[in-house]
Amino acid sequence: MSDILFDIHKGMRVEDAHGHEIGTVEWVHLSDETPSTPTADAGGTEPLSNERKSSFVDLILDAFRTDEIPQVLHDRMLREGFIRLDADGMFAADRYVLAEQVASVSGDCVKLNVERDALIKER
Repeated sequence: MSDILFDIHKGMRVEDAHGHEIGTVEWVHLSDETPSTPTADAGGTEPLSNERKSSFVDLILDAFRTDEIPQVLHDRMLREGFIRLDADGMFAADRYVLAEQVASVSGDCVKLNVERDALIKER
């Protein structure tokens, strides 16, 4: 798990390894291995209601429904966390950023350690 994803939020600018702005954060999925992820009753806190669980599950399913990401990679992304990037440009495909591809977070900018072409592309 990478704690760096906790510092990232929707709307942040994303730059590739060369400093080129490639889009903005559309949303962040934190690791499923995070202790704060609700499971059963943990320390007296109530689990999420079915309505909230359904909407979260629906959100994840919607994110992957048309992307045709291989199952192994899909499972890894859910387990380790990722960012969905709203790519700049009229014909640019949105992309997914793995936690390990984030070099740093500073101010309102996410800097990657890879070029845009190394990111998982939405089909």
